Amino acid sequence: MMQRLSSSVALRNLQRLRRDPLTLLAELADRGDLVPFRAGPQEMLLVNHPSLIRDVLVTHNRAFVKGRVLERAKRLLGEGLLTSEGELHLRQRRLIQPAFHRQRIAAYGETMVASAADRSARWTDGAVLDVNRELMAITLRVVGATLFAVETESDADEVFAAMHDLVAMFDLAVLPFADWLLALPLPPVRRFQTAKTRLDTIIYRIIAQRRANPVDHGDLLSMLLLAVDHERGGYRMTDTQLRDEVLTLFLAGHETTANALTWALYLLALHPPIAARLKAELTTVLGDRDPTVADLPALRYTEWLFAEALRLYPPAWLIGRRAITPVTIGDMRVQPHTIVLMSPWLMHHDPRFFPDPYRCDPLRHTPEAQATRPKFAFFPFGGGPRNCIGEPFAWMEGVLVLATLARRWQFDLVPEHPVVLQTGITLRPRYGMRLRLSSCNDRATI
Repeated sequence: MMQRLSSSVALRNLQRLRRDPLTLLAELADRGDLVPFRAGPQEMLLVNHPSLIRDVLVTHNRAFVKGRVLERAKRLLGEGLLTSEGELHLRQRRLIQPAFHRQRIAAYGETMVASAADRSARWTDGAVLDVNRELMAITLRVVGATLFAVETESDADEVFAAMHDLVAMFDLAVLPFADWLLALPLPPVRRFQTAKTRLDTIIYRIIAQRRANPVDHGDLLSMLLLAVDHERGGYRMTDTQLRDEVLTLFLAGHETTANALTWALYLLALHPPIAARLKAELTTVLGDRDPTVADLPALRYTEWLFAEALRLYPPAWLIGRRAITPVTIGDMRVQPHTIVLMSPWLMHHDPRFFPDPYRCDPLRHTPEAQATRPKFAFFPFGGGPRNCIGEPFAWMEGVLVLATLARRWQFDLVPEHPVVLQTGITLRPRYGMRLRLSSCNDRATI
């Protein structure tokens, strides 16, 4: 009887991880900071304290590999930086890292601002728009222009539609028996395969254009095309490897930032006093001009608001690792094959570190406030050797785009529009984010 009960709980946990993971994780976290549980046949461990999260991501990082969700994400991303392991991951990260050097990123700022300004110039006073879709188009153009030196806005609608189909199929694609399901001629499977083919077509077209004109454009793709691994006898990346890295950065480079910015605009619409303080900073710092990289140190409240959006709605809401050797975390011995879960969503809403955690307060991110918290109480970009390589890029883009849009427009809620969290590849609004726009003509010339 006890065995049947245990199996029933494990099956229910598996179902809830797919259907309502945030509620399940919150219930598990109420039991403590190290909570073993089963989801189906899988032994799992929820790690829910900053010092223990550091143990997994930093101290004992070699005892773990990425979780099974990202292992199965190779069906889409191949052996890109997000999914690769071991020596391949280290080699690829070394090749890619120079593209994210602080000085190189600073050169991208003008493109970030121009992309936001150009897109928002099409908006009209009083219009109701899905700002999530608009921000996807902005960040898609940014990642295309800065990382790959190509104009991709014409592909924005196609990529957005393909991303929608991929997100809709993600839960299915990462199931243990997905290989069998994906071989069936089902309508959602056909949509998944079509979306993957559409994205591959765009990426391979970019690679072919650049191979035909192998000039160093100073972007990531140029660096990857020209990079030589002398330790491996002059090895160069194949088109397939280029495709995996390009697709990984193409998707991760716009999807996560667009969602974070979507939540930031939602917070502005939800909290008029915060919007007013932000407008006051933008007026003081910028006047009637757009921001530049040189303005970033002065746009402190803008940065804090973006950070608060990342806290309340972290795009990477769940991080998984699979133990490959026995390891001790805290006072618990973790056996190989155990899946360890760490949730920025849980940590960012933990009242031990963020009092009244569901209240929006950008001042939580002042240097003084940050100094009162352990590092891994706030970790929207992960941590350790596999910390998101694009974190500096995302911070700069988030602040510059937010400042560019908020200087021009006021955002208001549309009461009838449902705001529902969707936990898929990233944390995004299930039904988009429809907001009403009001032009700030007295603050900016569009």
